Amino acid sequence: MSFSHIAFTRRSFLQTLGYGGAAATAFTFGVRPISAQEQTLTVGVRAGPLSMDPHFSNIGPHAEALKHIFDTLVWAGDNLDIEPRLAESWEVIDDSTWEFKLRQGVKFHDGSEFTADDVIFSINRIPEASGPSSPTTQNIRRVVEATAVDPYTVRIKTDGPAPTLINDFNRLFIVSAKAAADYSTRETADAGFNSGKATIGTGPYKFVSWTPKDQLVVDRFDGYWGGAEPWERVIFKEVANDSARVAQLKAGQLDLIVRVPAADIATLERDPQIKVERSDTIYVFNVEFDMREKSPRVSAKDGSPLDKNPFLDPKVREAISLAIDRQAIVEIAMEGLGSVANQFVPPSIFGYNESLPPLETDIEKAKALMAEAGFPDGFRVAMAFTNDRLPGDRQVGTAVAQMLARIGIDVAAEAQPVATFLPARNSGEFSMAMMGMGAPTGEAQAGLNAFLHSNQPDKQMGTFSWSGYVNPELDKLIEDAGLELDTEKRRAMLGEAMAIVARERTHVPIAIIGSAWAMRANKVQFTPRVDEDTMAMNMKPVN
Repeated sequence: MSFSHIAFTRRSFLQTLGYGGAAATAFTFGVRPISAQEQTLTVGVRAGPLSMDPHFSNIGPHAEALKHIFDTLVWAGDNLDIEPRLAESWEVIDDSTWEFKLRQGVKFHDGSEFTADDVIFSINRIPEASGPSSPTTQNIRRVVEATAVDPYTVRIKTDGPAPTLINDFNRLFIVSAKAAADYSTRETADAGFNSGKATIGTGPYKFVSWTPKDQLVVDRFDGYWGGAEPWERVIFKEVANDSARVAQLKAGQLDLIVRVPAADIATLERDPQIKVERSDTIYVFNVEFDMREKSPRVSAKDGSPLDKNPFLDPKVREAISLAIDRQAIVEIAMEGLGSVANQFVPPSIFGYNESLPPLETDIEKAKALMAEAGFPDGFRVAMAFTNDRLPGDRQVGTAVAQMLARIGIDVAAEAQPVATFLPARNSGEFSMAMMGMGAPTGEAQAGLNAFLHSNQPDKQMGTFSWSGYVNPELDKLIEDAGLELDTEKRRAMLGEAMAIVARERTHVPIAIIGSAWAMRANKVQFTPRVDEDTMAMNMKPVN
């Protein structure tokens, strides 16, 4: 099987990416020297990390921040193509064995050498150190054992064929076995990592300080194996209020800001001192429903209990989908910064089903379905969604709630910070929620595993599946796709899974999320990524 013998070892490819030696010189060629006052880059982010432990959470802002300090075995490029990182090459030895050749000469920030022991320690540490709200165990869910063949070769045993292991590993952060030795459990981790004692990585920047909900400060690591970055210091300031970020950028207090409100884009683009960059993202807003017999936040309109959970009826779920005017949401709530969605993932993701039709809006048909389901007058429900995670999340959630009133559903719109929303969602406290869901691995497999497979902790499947929904046909497709080494067969399986989700409407897609960044035009040039990660490594001084 040709897949089993792929080895990414081409030196010319690594040099093109700017990895090491002469390539590092090429990487910085043409970038002018910057003055002392310019060497600090200040970035305004909407949300920051939840901890300094890279194994605490898989959520986007957390991983985004920790990528500056800690490296991974492989790297998802700007378009999510897998590239070598701490692993210089890899190959599949047999159906359940992968072998990774590690990059030699890599140093941790404390000067110690990176070896296979650090990879094995990091993998073994994750089950004990992972946090509750967005666990990192999904990155290693297929791993049975990691062993060292020699100091620079790691062999990974999996629980059967694992074609997407390499995608899962793009968020497998490698910590120092030496520095983190005493901080391997969730109970001890924060003391070591948040203080900086264990925050020793091999990344392009080294930890200086972190103040939760305020700022993260990192300094350039001149010994970085990929070549030193141009910024001497980078400060990530957490400014949750969108208008405040824009104001601080205009005032020169910030050099670059994330998630520019759509309403401010045109004004900023007319400012000669500001440059705006836009990009589509991998995230889709999906409305999800509680599918348990008893649901905690749904009732009759007078507040009395209902005889049954209305979301168990597929007619109610279809009615909700028909009541949502997606084009209006994109044009008004998102102010054009996005596009209409028709399935769980966007077209850029492997596994997108091109045969699925657009989703229609039909209020009269929706009302008829509600009546057929036994709810002619509707019902009352609370719908939760984030207000600080993705662009437009508050506005889109509010718009969906208002649209459902047209078919008799009274929705209490509950916008929440992501730090509140995720634990409550994952513990099953909601009856209805809207969440931006993405596929940072570039494959639909990860999202299907985490959100749509039934919750089966023994298989590490359905990690974020809180609703109680179980579909054996869908579960089998997801599991079989996760074992299928043939690329086109796997694509077909994922597409079929998307069709089932679309038919069942367990998740009703609303819109593909777009994003915008604004920066000081005379200081920063920035290349956006489709996963929306905003990293200093994609920011260069203006020539």
